[in-house]
Amino acid sequence: MTAVTSSVALLSTQGLVSHYGDFQALFGIDFTVAAGEVVAIIGANGAGKSTFLRSLVGLNRVAPAMVAWEGQPIGGRAPFDIVRLGIALVPEGRRLFPSLSVEENLRLGAHPGRPGPWNLERLYTLFPVLAERRKQPGTALSGGQQQMVAIGRALMSNPRLLLCDEISLGLAPLVIRDIYARLPQVLEGGTAVVVVEQDIGQAQRVADRIYCFQEGRVSLTGAADALTREQIADAYFGAQHSGAPHGTPA
Repeated sequence: MTAVTSSVALLSTQGLVSHYGDFQALFGIDFTVAAGEVVAIIGANGAGKSTFLRSLVGLNRVAPAMVAWEGQPIGGRAPFDIVRLGIALVPEGRRLFPSLSVEENLRLGAHPGRPGPWNLERLYTLFPVLAERRKQPGTALSGGQQQMVAIGRALMSNPRLLLCDEISLGLAPLVIRDIYARLPQVLEGGTAVVVVEQDIGQAQRVADRIYCFQEGRVSLTGAADALTREQIADAYFGAQHSGAPHGTPA
């Protein structure tokens, strides 16, 4: 876990609701993340985790007052405006451009022109294998290496808040540990991270706080090291469920 550098919310939501046409996916989400903090979002498939991240970055339109950045309303702003504010998304499935090399994919992340510490040299120090493969097509890499490219592309925008949607999905445990081992370097300088994570044990190891989503609502929130197996199972499936979700430590 990391030391939170500020108690003031870097990003917050209040009563956030989100729709896909007539279908309502989120119901009144209240959420905060502070500078330097790692917050994990857990929940079963279809709980609204990815929709929540999409709503933060303008891919799902929401009312202005539902999302605040350093206290100022930003809900519903265009995605390129959100990136320029300092919020970057690592999307589920990586979404690399197959016609571009590793380095070209990384350089795209710098397009907003935000000043900051992240550049190609620092990224290649963080992920040395990308330097070795920089001229290869991004989609020619292994799944773990592609995830490194996706993370690196987001970091090239020099975000103050990095949103990671299912970065461990489909990856071998050793690769997941390797990626998460880089997290302290990402957090240097007060960058905050919100990670959607299916592995509950992994979420508890890396996060300061956890939010559990169930059917578009927050069913549980608290310090990652204070939540019990029973609390997490109830929040995942409802209080009548006696099992534990994947990755929950006994």
